Amino acid sequence: MSLESVRAFLAQNAPDLEIIEMESSTATVAQAAEAHGVDPEKIAKTLSLRVGEKSFLIVTSGTARLDNKKVKATFGGKASMLDAEQVHALTGHPVGGVCPFGLATPLPVYCDISLKAFQEVVPAAGSIHTAVRIDPQRMADLVSAEWVDVCQ
Repeated sequence: MSLESVRAFLAQNAPDLEIIEMESSTATVAQAAEAHGVDPEKIAKTLSLRVGEKSFLIVTSGTARLDNKKVKATFGGKASMLDAEQVHALTGHPVGGVCPFGLATPLPVYCDISLKAFQEVVPAAGSIHTAVRIDPQRMADLVSAEWVDVCQ
């Protein structure tokens, strides 16, 4: 269902974007980079976090690491990663296929400025075998994401 929700979202909002389906798993940044022939930093990884009762997504460059002090200052508290069950329940996507498109639950989406270094990034598309190639600003615009500086 996850891939289908992404297909429906893109058909309605960005029909020109093509979902790339791979034979091999692209669940990790390294696997995705190898499969798509790009540097790992061009993979747009989507992290599912919670601060207090607020759950949200942050899309970062594949090699970026969250800076806990910046996260706390930006979101008003210590962030914790959601577990795989929570991620799937909130996003509708499995871990390794999480993206900001076609979410099962409306969630705030943030894009880290680490993505702005690239003209094109490769986020997952709802499964561990799918992705899209997209300009980071367009991705942010499509999902009404706010730009933040939360990585090292």
